[in-house]
Amino acid sequence: VDLKSLKILKSLAEKKKDEGLRVVLIGPPGSGKGTQAPIIKEDYCLCHLATGDMLRAAIEQGTETGKQAKTIMDQGGLVPDEVMVNMIKENIQNPECKKGFILDGFPRTVPQAEKLDKMLSEDNKKIDHVLDFSIDDSLLVRRITGRLVHLPSGRSYHREFFPPKTEMVDDVTGEPLIQRSDDNAEVLKKRLESFHKNTKPVLGYYHNKGILSTIDASQSASIVSSTIKSIFLSTLHFPHNSSIFKTFLPKPILVTESPVAGETIPVSSKL
Repeated sequence: VDLKSLKILKSLAEKKKDEGLRVVLIGPPGSGKGTQAPIIKEDYCLCHLATGDMLRAAIEQGTETGKQAKTIMDQGGLVPDEVMVNMIKENIQNPECKKGFILDGFPRTVPQAEKLDKMLSEDNKKIDHVLDFSIDDSLLVRRITGRLVHLPSGRSYHREFFPPKTEMVDDVTGEPLIQRSDDNAEVLKKRLESFHKNTKPVLGYYHNKGILSTIDASQSASIVSSTIKSIFLSTLHFPHNSSIFKTFLPKPILVTESPVAGETIPVSSKL
């Protein structure tokens, strides 16, 4: 690749980096979203917004949106789309979301997707990629029943497929892992029925927008991670520590006086 092309590529990549990266993860429970989200978060300096965690945090912090949600939930109702979108809007204004975000658990319906797009467009932003974690339901039973979670961070492990370095201990903090009480085959079957019924139209919505990528989530975590990076690379979204952001342009030529009066000679013109 010639120097001019490298300059153009670097310029485009830096523009994309400045604009940020906004990603939606869609997939049934046990499809690997919980494994991939922290990797994406770290590689691209994004914030991870899981709707359940956001709701709990908003209620605990007593925000206006949290108060609205609590009132509705205490009455046994479902939190309206507008409240959820407002909660996302509040969260993406936090400093850790400056470079973009990962949305997990939202949108679940086409109206939610439309409201999310409208909210982002008001700030001249948009969803860049929607990742569909596709996997056969029969494989999910093995995944779910062996799943382990570090609650404070949301990191996920698996007894068989992605075990922690030390049994039942988080690799990063050394804190204990748990297995959720609803991670069993009976509960999973009901959740999958609901997921497929509600999600199919959402996938169609994003497919029509040209930003949906379907991933074979039955593959190993490392292969799925590489696939995701390739998808992001297709729109020139590079990991924040990519060599593309390191200078590869020639350094200025240094000159010094020549023994011959009035002449200068180059000292260094290496990269």
